[in-house]
Amino acid sequence: MTFRFQLRETCARATLCIALCVSIASCASVPLRQGTSLGSYEGMAKSGGTQTKAKLRVDSGSVLTAKTVRIMPTSAQTVGTFDPKDLALVDNAIDRSLCTSLSDRFKVVAADQPADLVVHATITDIVATNKLAAATSTVASLGASVVSVPMPRLPIGLGGMAIEAEAVGQDGSQKAAMLWSRGANMLTTKARVSTVGDAYSLSSAFGSDFGRMLVKGQDPFKETVVMPSMQKIKASLGGNPKYEACKAFGSAPGIKGAVAGQLGLPPGWTDKGAAARQ
Repeated sequence: MTFRFQLRETCARATLCIALCVSIASCASVPLRQGTSLGSYEGMAKSGGTQTKAKLRVDSGSVLTAKTVRIMPTSAQTVGTFDPKDLALVDNAIDRSLCTSLSDRFKVVAADQPADLVVHATITDIVATNKLAAATSTVASLGASVVSVPMPRLPIGLGGMAIEAEAVGQDGSQKAAMLWSRGANMLTTKARVSTVGDAYSLSSAFGSDFGRMLVKGQDPFKETVVMPSMQKIKASLGGNPKYEACKAFGSAPGIKGAVAGQLGLPPGWTDKGAAARQ
């Protein structure tokens, strides 16, 4: 009993020491990076949240009258040297998240079907996750869980991602656009032993932000409380998406993916990617 108490006390002190680092390095800093994929970069206003940097523009009238949307596969521009398979998983995770988020209001149609809006995202930067630091954080976290002491992630080797995206109308003009960047958070982003581990984890955050902008026709960062829809919850747990077109991006890993994240496993261990590659 004495040993167990001392172990708890030691872990608690370690947790407190690490928590003190939050004010110094709570998340990776990823600057907004403008690429070349958008039709226009004019008229974008600065926005974002506590962890997210963003610039955006949305033509509310045009977006809110649109009823159908088509998603072009996400691409990457000059993001460094990464395994093509890992990059493909991140690209597809963005597409999957966009499809799920947009399904809250739009009918998502297949790649060969006409649509009121065509959405395309491009990764403009990926800050690599340090695999050694991620592995160390995972081991520390699992060890602390044995004695029921929460352990934040080590504030080193955190990754992140920058993305730009737009929605184009049938007349070829840009109806909405966003520059977006976010870094991993040492308190809420689970460490994965993969160079794209944090970029993969943040993909759903971008999909949700851009999706809400089109669904609501307004700045998504001005919303205070966002409750996920039932279709979004179902899809996140690995269930069938609302629209057939979303099946092209494969199923979310669901519970097994969450468990893999807790164990620090690379995304590819549970995410099989796009349906065409399954």
